[in-house]
Amino acid sequence: MKLTYNWLREYIDTELPPERIADHLTMLGLEVDACQPCAPDLPGVVVARIEAVHPHPNADKLQLCDVSIGAEVRRVVCGAPNARAGLVTAMALTGAVLPGNFTIKPAKIRGEESHGMLCSAKELGIAEEQSGIMELDPELPLGAPIVEALRLNDTMIEVDLTPNRPDCASVLGVAREVGGVVGARIRPPVGETPELNGQDVVFGVEVRSAASCPRYAARLIRGVKIGPSPTWLRQRLLAVGQRPINNVVDITNFVMLEYGQPLHAFDFNKLAGGRIVVRHAAPGETITTLDGVARQLDEQMLLICDAEKPVALAGIMGGGNSEVDGQTTDILLESACFDAIGIRRTAGKLKMNTEASYRFERGVDPLGVPKALERAVRLMVELAGGQAVDGGIDFREGLKPATPLTLRVARVRSLLGMALSGEEIATLLNGIEIPTEVVDSGTLRVTPPSFRVDLEREVDLIEEFARLAGFDAI
Repeated sequence: MKLTYNWLREYIDTELPPERIADHLTMLGLEVDACQPCAPDLPGVVVARIEAVHPHPNADKLQLCDVSIGAEVRRVVCGAPNARAGLVTAMALTGAVLPGNFTIKPAKIRGEESHGMLCSAKELGIAEEQSGIMELDPELPLGAPIVEALRLNDTMIEVDLTPNRPDCASVLGVAREVGGVVGARIRPPVGETPELNGQDVVFGVEVRSAASCPRYAARLIRGVKIGPSPTWLRQRLLAVGQRPINNVVDITNFVMLEYGQPLHAFDFNKLAGGRIVVRHAAPGETITTLDGVARQLDEQMLLICDAEKPVALAGIMGGGNSEVDGQTTDILLESACFDAIGIRRTAGKLKMNTEASYRFERGVDPLGVPKALERAVRLMVELAGGQAVDGGIDFREGLKPATPLTLRVARVRSLLGMALSGEEIATLLNGIEIPTEVVDSGTLRVTPPSFRVDLEREVDLIEEFARLAGFDAI
């Protein structure tokens, strides 16, 4: 799980430097693999705009780009497929040194002079993927250093999660852990969520197996305008190694990282019958996923379908036949909770490891489903110009009530060898939002929150207290 220091501090008040936070997380059992600047210094890499594009006279796959950096226009030879007039991108000037100690020098490429280099995010060490040169916000000032323009003066923290802590596959989850150290509560971006009772909606949802899909919520947003995301959103994704795509897809990825809840956006006008059906695959059924691969399915695999056909592989990847594209205007937004074992089995059989399956395989918070949905709806209204249709559908027949656990103070003392009171134990557990009530001097009643799927027995709670108190205190 990757996040940044500044992103973390949006949800928790702390003045601890990144290195101290990394140390605390490691001692809490969340091993930090990396704590480093989000991007290299990148001197000499600036914001630039392609003013004109001309064919290269000696190479079919190259173009001659006239590039403005504000004060002047330079000629650059470029082979990127997305290079076009009007595109704002990143340009490494002559003399700039890119990651890997690669120095930009004046060059003659197939007989044409090139004074600089138009860069992809991967070439700048900002992201791992590369699909062409960077596409930046047209409002960025030309000639500005790229690190300042994209606000990359931040620290990336990478946490190596164990399978039993899916709650920390989110920025809010990690912030909650930090809050337990600094004595502060997180500030989630969404508080109360509207009740979705399914009345007066123009679409339908049918879930045929509550065991495989305990919760499925959906809302409709009309009139969206697909386009680039604002700079702050693109920067957030780039800082953790994700490639921005468009405002709608970027919002779903952002909220997934923020809440740990994968979302999926369907083009509503591509859904036959305006209907969603959650069911298992029929024998011999297939689906072509967003990566263009036809997948052979079996009866254990869960599908999201419309009235006629499969449109997504539940919890793993959407289908190409319902993809959001440049002509999309109406979005049906899905937020759901799927059975972890079923998703793990399907992902393994199909050899598909996605950001969504990573979280669903470990278990998402069923009570967080509507919160993530509401957060994404608000962002789509704000950033994509959409209008959220009142109401929605929230299927939750598979939800199970929390079972309180009894925690004996004497048992905690016996296992840890520490002189403790019930109040001390309750204070630490409540500090990370594990509701704990002192029943009497020797007994606590603890209700595991829905986001902590790993707390099942008394001994789990004792281990939880031990890591919060500090293993070095035992």
